[in-house]
Amino acid sequence: MHRRTRSLLSTALATVTAVALIGVALPASAASPTASVSTAVAAADPVDATVTVPRVENLPDDFIGGVDVSSVLSLEESGVVFRDAEGAPGDLFEILADAGVTDVRVRVWNDPFDANGNGYGGGDVDVERAIEISQRATDAGLGVLVDFHYSDFWADPAKQQAPKAWEGMTADQVAAEVGVFTRDAVRRLVDAGVDLRMVQVGNETNGGVAGVRGWDEMAKVFSAGSAAVRAEAPDTLVALHFTNPERAGFYADVAAQLDRRDVDYDVFASSYYPFWHGTPANLTAVLSHVAETYDKKVMVAETSWAFTLDDGDGHGNVIDLPSEATQYPVSVQGQADAVRAVVQAVADVGEAGIGVYYWEPAWLPVGPPAQLEQNKVLWERDGSGWASSFAGEYEPEDAGHWFGGSAWDNQALFGFDGTASDALNIFSYVRTGAQAPRAVESVQPAALSLVEGDAVELPSEVTVLYNDGSSEQQAVTWSPGAEFIEGVGEYTITGTTDAGLAATATVTVSARNYLQNPGFEDADTSMWRVSGSGLSLRAWDDPHSGTHSAHFYAASAYSFELSQTVTGLPAGSYVARASLQGDGEGADGKVALSLSSSAVTGAPAAFALDGWRVWSTPTTQALQVGAGGTAVVRVAATLPAGAWGTIDDLELVREPAVGADTSVLRERRKAAAALDLAAYVESSTVAVPGAIGRADIVLSAASPSASAVAGALGALDAAVDALVRKDAATAAPARGVLSHDNGHDTGLLDGDFTVTMNLWWGSNATKLRLFENGVLIKTVPLTFGGTAAQAARVAVTGKKDGTYVYTGELVNSRGTTAVQPVTVKVKDAAPGTPVLSADNGDGDGSYTLTADMWWGTNATSYRLFEDGVLLKEGSIIAKSPAAQRVSVAVDGRSVGKHTYRVEFVNAAGSAESKVLTVTVKR
Repeated sequence: MHRRTRSLLSTALATVTAVALIGVALPASAASPTASVSTAVAAADPVDATVTVPRVENLPDDFIGGVDVSSVLSLEESGVVFRDAEGAPGDLFEILADAGVTDVRVRVWNDPFDANGNGYGGGDVDVERAIEISQRATDAGLGVLVDFHYSDFWADPAKQQAPKAWEGMTADQVAAEVGVFTRDAVRRLVDAGVDLRMVQVGNETNGGVAGVRGWDEMAKVFSAGSAAVRAEAPDTLVALHFTNPERAGFYADVAAQLDRRDVDYDVFASSYYPFWHGTPANLTAVLSHVAETYDKKVMVAETSWAFTLDDGDGHGNVIDLPSEATQYPVSVQGQADAVRAVVQAVADVGEAGIGVYYWEPAWLPVGPPAQLEQNKVLWERDGSGWASSFAGEYEPEDAGHWFGGSAWDNQALFGFDGTASDALNIFSYVRTGAQAPRAVESVQPAALSLVEGDAVELPSEVTVLYNDGSSEQQAVTWSPGAEFIEGVGEYTITGTTDAGLAATATVTVSARNYLQNPGFEDADTSMWRVSGSGLSLRAWDDPHSGTHSAHFYAASAYSFELSQTVTGLPAGSYVARASLQGDGEGADGKVALSLSSSAVTGAPAAFALDGWRVWSTPTTQALQVGAGGTAVVRVAATLPAGAWGTIDDLELVREPAVGADTSVLRERRKAAAALDLAAYVESSTVAVPGAIGRADIVLSAASPSASAVAGALGALDAAVDALVRKDAATAAPARGVLSHDNGHDTGLLDGDFTVTMNLWWGSNATKLRLFENGVLIKTVPLTFGGTAAQAARVAVTGKKDGTYVYTGELVNSRGTTAVQPVTVKVKDAAPGTPVLSADNGDGDGSYTLTADMWWGTNATSYRLFEDGVLLKEGSIIAKSPAAQRVSVAVDGRSVGKHTYRVEFVNAAGSAESKVLTVTVKR
């Protein structure tokens, strides 16, 4: 669609809207649920849909509803098929246009290839591929925004790397190259017939562009790019792009900096991701200030939301945790809600608010996670993942380590199979409104943040959200999991509302932090001592949590120290922690955290500066502090010019206790969760979910106690043991008989024997529970066979002398039947008595000691003593009642008498030989 067509469409939309508002009937086609901008229909009533979207009443007719689909060519080369809402394969751009999308955004990298022509990934979009994408968009009637990154790969607030060809250039030289590159690219786009509506000069250029930093130098680059667009496409809008609208005063400062330097541009573009960037109301406010103060158009160049937390291709996603996506439901309806809110926020700016672009709604999996190895081949070959391994030569810190597939597939407006979701119609629905049958969209999770030792009090009600935007409070009954919360950790408690809806509560228990104002949120920072240069407290830049941080940057080499002294500490062992993100430290720069007292200087723990929002959180060595003691937490930095970053969430906490081993509990929990409960009698399954939940609580603790682990393990084992398989039984099991072979197997009444259950005939069981002196020792699954004979054998070992009564019960779906018990007497549990001898007939100091047990219960180990001191010990193979022998060579003994005795040991006890005296004469 070219400009003339779009102008006519705007007039038609205005006319139809007016007709609808005065109540004149429209043709039946106007009520189509897939009505879009391209059909020039504005319905009086919301269209029927599977999502509910209130109409944006103040939306201008020419408001842009755009999408960035820069990865499309690579995805198609990897075999991805795009489908319309009915599942029919189609051209992506036609599907977008039919859904009401008006414009397409295309990123451009200068040279996203290595010397051998291998692409860096992310679509491998250079100018040539951008032209191909833009032509296809134009042919589908869509306008085009071209987004020049002025880099060979991703440009964002953390990465504004100069293209390879421009490395080492001055700012003036870079600006000149930007002018030449932009003019050439824009000329080629125009010559190719592209409907070039807008050009973006740089991408998320908060602190740099094309490797250039500082406003004076950046302004040269912006101005050069703008001039190039004006020269080749004078009717095309010029946009500058920034992010972090949530940072108070940031956009006002950016716009002021541009104005002071007379940078020529039309549109102030913002990224806005609800996960990170504050509220829609704040977005409206900061964009309105720019629009009104500097007479600029404004828009959102990037936004998105997740429809699932599942991964579609085996490469992890940017957003994959419930705690990362709380502003809207994680669903297709949630996507519609999120985008509508952004559209409303931009429309509320007024005429200056010109549009919203959704970022990469079609970046789909090239294959499922089960085909990960095949997916990796496609990502490398076609550039259809976010980065290929070849990108590591250009950007080693991020792409060089984490290259792979789509980290965005769960934020697409298509299902993993390529079928368009109803959220793709959002730019149509914001005009017409859309209405789905009212339904529960989600139950808002409850969240509690506590300090260790606080009482856990879960809310009595939760908020239930509906797809029409309404909500209600419902009473909730929580599982008993909260009573098992123990110490630091993040715990999830499940519950059920009175209406039967599943609810969750997240309880975050933190260690007590003895630092004051640890995240710089409070205006009073007097407790912090700062020396050196380059560090600013209470900055808005990239906090780890909250809204403030300590930000560091300087244009020349610099160093600083940040410290806080804490007095009156309770006696104990303490550690310090802190979070840092940043880059530019080079070979010699360093930032380290330390914890010291007046008597002890703690070893520094180094931070890693691995890039934007890649958080490093080191922990110091423990420091022992006496009662009423003092500790100093210190961050020290020595950095080269241009190094930057933020420090946040410093902690001084007690050293975490070492938790109990949870490996067995984790394994049993996994096995229990894998059970198909549908295969068991329903009444027998009731304890399993609670036992799994209890295990999850214990496993969520940072340092679970041994008693907590044992309790959870016992509950889990009991719940699983209580399960009864479904079967074809018509009656409870027949009565079985227990027997044993003790005395028959070895001729000894030892502590190792077999207990056997025989059911000779009758209604079968599906399991046997065997008890020893009233305590369950074994559950044996049995195969149901109608009325056929059944048998089960249980090996018993290591019993000490005594009397053991074995009882049992046979279980099937119809009931439980006690078996005939058996009593086992153990008299020979301990090893037979060994006899010790020596061969020192010649009386010298070298001889062999031999211990023989001629017949009886065997030992599994021995201990040989010389003159009352342990001389040697070891293991013996047990084969009761066979003879056992141990020989030990002795050498170089002094003249005189030496005494020896030996112990034979097994699990039931030990037997000791008589003392043997050996006389050494020479």
